[in-house]
Amino acid sequence: MRNLHDDIASVLIDQPALQNRIQALAAEIEADYADTDDLLLICVLKGAYIFLGDLSRAMTRPHHLDFMGTSSYGRGTTSSGAVQIIMDLKAPLDGRHVLIVEDIIDSGRTLAYLRRNLLARAPASLRICTLLNKPSRREVPVDVDYVGFDIPDEFVVGYGLDFDELYRNLPYIAILKPELFAHLMNHP
Repeated sequence: MRNLHDDIASVLIDQPALQNRIQALAAEIEADYADTDDLLLICVLKGAYIFLGDLSRAMTRPHHLDFMGTSSYGRGTTSSGAVQIIMDLKAPLDGRHVLIVEDIIDSGRTLAYLRRNLLARAPASLRICTLLNKPSRREVPVDVDYVGFDIPDEFVVGYGLDFDELYRNLPYIAILKPELFAHLMNHP
């Protein structure tokens, strides 16, 4: 039987470091939203679901959750640039304080698109929280309010991030062995 850990070139961020940073992010978010009981965390599926779960559990103040599915990668390793909403929110945003919870910001295209789309729904405020940030890959400027970790330009998996729908269940952020995806490089 295949062991997903064998496909890992190296661990970039281990489980204790992830949990420590998430606790700190939760504290920052709670301090910034101290004056409201109407905080809505929007999880960008599928990659952010584990991060959202841990972030939500680390928060002690009331908050609501909703989910939004987007697609811009297909089966490739780089964004196609065309963002699609494949699952929309259930709750209206009018007058609510909204925090987008994302797994990784790479080119910035998906978050820029989501930000425009959600601002058109008239929230009271809109901020962005990402677990991972790749500033060296940014093509579209995006203001990010909360960043877990700035990471190098490596193809990472684990803790919700996938390659071909695998590796999401790994409890750490890791660099995938290049030979596993070399045939797909720059082919969305």
